[in-house]
Amino acid sequence: MKRRIIINVFSIFLMIGNINAQENKIKKANDEFESYDYIDARKIYLSVVEDGYESAQVFEKLGDTYYFNSEYAEANKWYGKLIDNYIDLVKPEYFFRAAQTLKSVGKYEEAKIMMEKFTASSQGSGLAQNQMNNWESFENLIQSESKKYKVANITAEMSGSDFGPSFYGNKIVFASSSINTEGSKIHDWNGLPYLDLFEAEIGEDGMLTNIKPLQGDINSPYHESSAVFTKDGKSVYFTRNNYINGKKKRGKKRLVSLKIYKATKNNDGTWGNVQELPFNDDSYSVAHPALNPAETRLYFSSNMDGTLGESDIWYVDLLENGNYGKPVNLGPEINTEERETFPFISEKNRLFFSSNGHVGLGGLDVFRASYDDAQGFYAITNLEQPINSNQDDFSFIVKEDGKIGYVSSNRDGIAGSSSDDIYLITENCAPTIYGAITDAKTGEPLDGSIVYLIDNNNKVVSQQITEVNGNYEFKENIDCENQYVVRASNDEKEYLPKEQVVMTPEGSKILQVDLALTPPDCAVNDLGCRLDLQPIYFDFDKHNIRPDAEVELAKIQQAMKQYPQLDIHIESHTDSRGNDDYNMQLSERRAKSTLEWLVDHGIDRNRLSSKGYGESQLINNCSNDVNCSEEAHQLNRRSMFIIQK
Repeated sequence: MKRRIIINVFSIFLMIGNINAQENKIKKANDEFESYDYIDARKIYLSVVEDGYESAQVFEKLGDTYYFNSEYAEANKWYGKLIDNYIDLVKPEYFFRAAQTLKSVGKYEEAKIMMEKFTASSQGSGLAQNQMNNWESFENLIQSESKKYKVANITAEMSGSDFGPSFYGNKIVFASSSINTEGSKIHDWNGLPYLDLFEAEIGEDGMLTNIKPLQGDINSPYHESSAVFTKDGKSVYFTRNNYINGKKKRGKKRLVSLKIYKATKNNDGTWGNVQELPFNDDSYSVAHPALNPAETRLYFSSNMDGTLGESDIWYVDLLENGNYGKPVNLGPEINTEERETFPFISEKNRLFFSSNGHVGLGGLDVFRASYDDAQGFYAITNLEQPINSNQDDFSFIVKEDGKIGYVSSNRDGIAGSSSDDIYLITENCAPTIYGAITDAKTGEPLDGSIVYLIDNNNKVVSQQITEVNGNYEFKENIDCENQYVVRASNDEKEYLPKEQVVMTPEGSKILQVDLALTPPDCAVNDLGCRLDLQPIYFDFDKHNIRPDAEVELAKIQQAMKQYPQLDIHIESHTDSRGNDDYNMQLSERRAKSTLEWLVDHGIDRNRLSSKGYGESQLINNCSNDVNCSEEAHQLNRRSMFIIQK
């Protein structure tokens, strides 16, 4: 008995010692967290959880280490554990953050429930009321996508974080950790090298070329980002860590804040005379400068005293003799209880900024506000998809004619802010699809034919009836680089309908699609005459049957039911990207999934055969090492149908 008591006491001491050890680790993690060393703090919190220790605070902090690095899927996981296990200890802001992360992972109904919890727990905050009162606006955002613009990633091949473009004459200047010019220092916030500023020329396709660091005294061993240049190109305002004259300075909490600096161009084209702006302070951050068209006002983001939320948009007047007015907050029309940041002022004096406090798709969204002298900025509008996504979208700039712009986003990555890239924004195309409907035997035009334009959801988006010349033309409701079906029929003269799958081009280009309809005297047993089997297409590295492919397969299924003597051989292919052996296996999987779809829908397996050909039978020049568009590669990712008998 005595021995058992000794063992139990020893076990208690071990348990107490373990708890003390975990609490010491948590204290260390909290210190790292408060210093914004999120990567190190995260490692400690994770080790504590793996050791079986948990608490509301640990789940809060773990979620935050991901949330503040824009890794919303992982943040959602830990906020979920916090709410599931410690619901009575959840602070209102964590319901909000959980709702935002649920938006980012596409769980919209759960996001609404979480936002309702935020509203109930926040005692009527303006942020909560705004979110719930405008929830219908959010639902409209996720269902709609502006057809006016398209976006393309122009830094996808760069390995680090690339963001914050600004116009610099005919060039672009941007921040990047992909190419480090000042050593290999790693930032504890996100584990990436520190950012420097680079300039690049803009190619005809909008891509960045001839990238090189800004020369002179701008880039330091620490962060530089978000620059704005005067129109004469002689001065620049830019964001930098609190570092000048070779020294890094810290505030009262030992934190290195962000500040705005000004530099001027030297006679040799380099940058020098770096000066800190007078409204900076070691106790708060000032960042992301923007100039109005008259260059009389400098806008920026800051969490200085008087800020309504995490960060607000402010401005100072630029006075004579290089002096600056007092900072002015843009007020609650623009600023919320959350983050407003990355302002940009267009030539028409419109404000573009990013926010996660106004109603958006998840993470930061880009918003626009108009301006007049009487009421300041007003009419805040979300720029919608595709400019915005359910991840972070920020640092938007645009030429006022609307023909070219840029936005930064981490939408294509899984590493949060480490996945930041720069996206080119261009006006969406206005393609035209036209052609002639003729008799397949005589070649004569067929008037009175009905021509349908059908999208990849099998929805008719437009239709026309041909005139005497048999011609048709579609110019409305057509998107660039999308798959459509052009289908023609002439029931009055009993012609067999015919259709063709097309991929619309980019830009305002014309696509000709002529269709020759089979006349009613076509021989019943002439399957080549009566059937027009079209290929189906697959997504990159996938073998599942897409909804648009099911439409074509359903037609083949009906044809095989109508003609019992018909056997079909399926030939499946891939594009050239990837290993040859892997592509052969992928094409076999595509062939099998195509065959199995037909079997599952009632076709006898004995009437079907299939074979994969990998990338051996490309239908265009998109072979290995050839730079082709995604649309060109798409045409090779296909299953085709060959009539056997």
